[in-house]
Amino acid sequence: MVISTKGRYALRVMLDLAEHAGEGPIPLKDIAERQEISKKYLEIIVKDLVKAGLISGSSGKGGGYILDRQPCDYSIGEILESSEGEMAAVACLSSDADACPRASVCKTLPLWVEFDRVVHDFFYSKKLTDLL
Repeated sequence: MVISTKGRYALRVMLDLAEHAGEGPIPLKDIAERQEISKKYLEIIVKDLVKAGLISGSSGKGGGYILDRQPCDYSIGEILESSEGEMAAVACLSSDADACPRASVCKTLPLWVEFDRVVHDFFYSKKLTDLL
C-alpha cells in the first residue's frame, strides 16, 4: 500500500489548520505558502476534505478554511481515507469487491486480513494532535 502525494498533502493541510485553529478561516494561499504546495493542487485536496465533512470553507473577504472539530477528534485514518479512498491492501478486501470464489481455500487471505487490520488500527489510533 502506498499513500499518495494527495493523501500526504491532505494530512499537511489538516495539520496546518490545527496549528492555526482559533485564528478564524485560513486562506488557502496561506496554507499553500507555508506548506510549499501549489494552491491549484490544494484546491482539489480541500474539496475532498470539505466533502468528507472534515473542514468547512467560506469564500470572499475573510474567507478560508477551518476544522469542523477539535484536532484531537480527527484520526489520521479518516483524513487519509478522505483523499485516498478505502485503503485495502488487496482488491479482494475492499468493501465493493465481489465475493472471491477462492476465499474458502485461499491460504494467503488470513495474512491480508491481518495486515489490513494492523494498518487500519494504526492509522485510526493516531490523532491529529499526535502530530502537532
